Amino acid sequence: MPEFVGAVDQGTTSSRFMIFDHDGNEVARHQLEHAQILPRPGWVEHDPVEIWERTNNVMQNAVRTSGLDASDLAAIGITNQRETTVVWDPRTGRPYYNAIVWQDTRTDSIAAALERDGHGEVIRRKAGLPPATYFSGGKLKWLLENVDGLRQAAEQGHAVFGNTDSWVLWNLTGGPDGGVHATDVTNASRTMLMNLETLDWDDELLEIFGVPRAMLPRIHSSSHPEAFGRTRTSRPLRTAVPVTGVLGDQHAATVGQVCFLPGEAKNTYGTGNFLVLNTGTELVRSQHGLLTTVAYRFGDEPAVYALEGSIAVTGSAVQWLRDQLKIIKHAAESEWLARTVEDSGGIYFVPAFSGLFAPYWRSDARGAIVGLARYHTDGHLARAALEAICYQSRDVVDAMEQDSGVRLDVLKVDGGVTANDLCMQIQADVLGVPVSRPVVAETTALGAAYAAGLATGFWQDTDELRSHWQESKRWEPQWSEEQREEGYAGWRRAVERTLDWVKVG
Repeated sequence: MPEFVGAVDQGTTSSRFMIFDHDGNEVARHQLEHAQILPRPGWVEHDPVEIWERTNNVMQNAVRTSGLDASDLAAIGITNQRETTVVWDPRTGRPYYNAIVWQDTRTDSIAAALERDGHGEVIRRKAGLPPATYFSGGKLKWLLENVDGLRQAAEQGHAVFGNTDSWVLWNLTGGPDGGVHATDVTNASRTMLMNLETLDWDDELLEIFGVPRAMLPRIHSSSHPEAFGRTRTSRPLRTAVPVTGVLGDQHAATVGQVCFLPGEAKNTYGTGNFLVLNTGTELVRSQHGLLTTVAYRFGDEPAVYALEGSIAVTGSAVQWLRDQLKIIKHAAESEWLARTVEDSGGIYFVPAFSGLFAPYWRSDARGAIVGLARYHTDGHLARAALEAICYQSRDVVDAMEQDSGVRLDVLKVDGGVTANDLCMQIQADVLGVPVSRPVVAETTALGAAYAAGLATGFWQDTDELRSHWQESKRWEPQWSEEQREEGYAGWRRAVERTLDWVKVG
């Protein structure tokens, strides 16, 4: 009997394949970055062909370097950067355009027009999302309106759409030769096109966005033994392995952090930050700028919903220090540089490169560094970047407490930035609650593996998964309440300076 489960983690900056054993321990991984294409200010694109090539390579390499055979895998799960929009010709596999990334803001006029024309409330009520540049529906509308011949191709059945989970799945299961065109409820819930109550594409929403239904993938549960097909023997693993789990990245991290009970929450620190609170089978509609989304759905069980606070730029602010300002050579150096000073010296860095997401939803905002004096050094800027990660998370935690009435006792954290001990200490200080990191910090891939393994009986139930979770490190708050509130008040003033910077609509 196969003793391992694999997970494709197709992220914003890289793709990787990880293999886990029955105890949820990492056995192998391989990871490759892909290019960030920035053709204009506010535009962010990826090459879908490059993404598939990288995915193909990391799967082959992870299996080879582990000494395992693909037949040792009981199943494969897929998790992915959500909202990043791909349209391709199913006859050839050729994309009609680069993937438009979730961070991209070119659809700001589309989002503004949806509000102006009175469609905003319909989208909020049915999809649980505000009209915003973040989500797939506006990106798909832009493509249909701006790529020559695409609408006609779509109406003829020669153009199909998906977030990157659908693109990877289709290629993995055969591509033009019978590839499965499908998605799961979590990815579908990020499009502005799915009805949260019916868990299906909504005709009224499709009409608002002008999207032909024939373009759309079939929606399945996040964990299903038959829904997503099998890898083709001509594809990377050269063995037919069942693909039985698909989850958007933040939903996968929620599963990986075993947040299976209402009131349990996790915060993932990656390119952006994403705080998810399980609300159970109840749809909780936010009044404070959060998103209502599907957390996961296992098999034929009822869907589990969540409130989510999505932050566009956190870890990528550190990348900006590295790639644009070049004040560090590696992201890990941000901690060393920030430790050269005792605090940020009163400066605030609001990295609103793509506008502000939750809880503000202001596409007119742009990044700002405020409070500068000649006294300040690169160390102060590095520390302000780490503080920005933490203050943005506090914005979301406060909104979540107002919506749910739940006061966090501890914040579970995961993702690459959690390796930065100073940042995690600042997070505990800013929130005033302990911060807890698990032994397996890369819970996104683990959650996809869990979903796949549950579908095949590799793991029996969520109680078994919960028994695997172990704490690696905990940070306790050290700031006084006065220090905490004074710092946060300065942050809110800094955020105000970023608003109304660009014209929208």
